[in-house]
Amino acid sequence: MVEKLTPGLQKAIRVLNLWGIADLALIIVGFIFYYLVRGAVTERAPEATSRAINLVELEQKLGLFWEGQLQSWAMSSDLMIRIANWIYVYAHIPLIAGIGMALFFFQRKRYILYRNAFLVAGGIGLIFFNWLPMAPPRLLPWPYGLVDTMAAFSKVNYDMQPAAFVNQYGAMPSVHFAWNMLLGMALFQMTHNPLVRLAGILMPLAMGWAIVVTANHFILDIMFGAIVGLIGLGIALLWREHSPQFWRFLLSPFSRLTGARADAS
Repeated sequence: MVEKLTPGLQKAIRVLNLWGIADLALIIVGFIFYYLVRGAVTERAPEATSRAINLVELEQKLGLFWEGQLQSWAMSSDLMIRIANWIYVYAHIPLIAGIGMALFFFQRKRYILYRNAFLVAGGIGLIFFNWLPMAPPRLLPWPYGLVDTMAAFSKVNYDMQPAAFVNQYGAMPSVHFAWNMLLGMALFQMTHNPLVRLAGILMPLAMGWAIVVTANHFILDIMFGAIVGLIGLGIALLWREHSPQFWRFLLSPFSRLTGARADAS
């Protein structure tokens, strides 16, 4: 696709790819869009709360409402609850940045695959956050709600993350889990080192435990988050296979136009 463009455009695209400027632009646009959606959802607290209560009742019928027991067990140990709070914050944005940079500099093709998977999963999450906002367990009234462990037991808090990534009513699906699962998969594929691969397997399990214990997500949020992550990866794989045909189709009018000009000259 790049070879059909003028030499100047080819050079510009290579520079953008080399320095990651295009990726930075994508991240900035996604950040702003996420912020705008989050701002719109905060005004729908009653709707989000009612929907969360309905989810609790569904989990009770399915025998999946284990959030209270898991949190009670974790709160029996100050160390355990601090670990859960730490995982929720530091195994999210910092881990995304660290693994993302490692992929960008050392495994660019895999980086592009998982970047696209992240974008698709995040986009699906935004649709749900705006269409079906849902409150997390920590914002529900008794007897449905749970303790906000980050506010009650730790100096680690939501303010330590960029404000645009703290969506009070974006519990379903858990993009927090979806992205961590994708990170774990990427880490597993980056190396054959058994310890690193084990870390890739344990990461989403630890995050799933942490987001329940900290009362930020329900178990069904995690399940749907996993589905969203897999959908994102599937679409990214399809894009990797078929994007050349898409770009050829998209640029075909320009190619015909430049060809006609060349013939005329």
